[in-house]
Amino acid sequence: MVETVAAAQDMSLFSLFLRADLVVKLVMFLLLIASIFCWGVIIQKYQLLKRLKYETDIFEEKFWSGHSLEQLMQECGPNPQNPMSAIFSAGMKEWQYSNQLSKQNKKEPVIGMMDRIERMMNVVLVRDVSNIQQYLSFLATVASNAVFVGLFGTVWGIMSSFQSIAVSQNTSLVVVAPGIAEALLATAMALVAAVPAAIFYNKYSSDFAKYADRLESFSSEFLNVISRHVEEGQK
Repeated sequence: MVETVAAAQDMSLFSLFLRADLVVKLVMFLLLIASIFCWGVIIQKYQLLKRLKYETDIFEEKFWSGHSLEQLMQECGPNPQNPMSAIFSAGMKEWQYSNQLSKQNKKEPVIGMMDRIERMMNVVLVRDVSNIQQYLSFLATVASNAVFVGLFGTVWGIMSSFQSIAVSQNTSLVVVAPGIAEALLATAMALVAAVPAAIFYNKYSSDFAKYADRLESFSSEFLNVISRHVEEGQK
């Protein structure tokens, strides 16, 4: 009898999990996996943002420091990983191709060259912004749905506890408390998963939106630079 009471009073988290109903266990396991994956995304996005800002600052400093565009393109390499460098490289390649085509045909710069350059840079911009925002939707999904999943586990656990009470016909707090605690653990785990997911989804959505605006501003400024070079070449 003493051992039974002691076991019932063992309220450690691990013991609550082991004693929980199978459905509640599955709910808590799902929430645990979601929470772990969320923190993986959070850490990865933090490191990505830090790297992007550092590399972009360096590139912009070089771009506006007076380096020749051809030299800067060589420094970027054939496949630049930084989005701003990739946008610059795409614009330069299209510009060089248009200039080469113009010389071969012995004509003025190809009509619509600026439109093609802009389209090429926009393609790269959209692609890279989409890549850096990958998995943010998972954070949003966990933030909006984890609580409901946890609530389902809690309701199911409480129903199971009441069924056990009805069978044993014992309403003692010592008997009731562990079952209720097991059920509420699912809601607690849901909050542990949902709250960080919501906080960091909002933060990263704002940060990446600002970074996308920065890329769009650079794209427009670079188009102006190319336009001036084209006008000077036509004189």
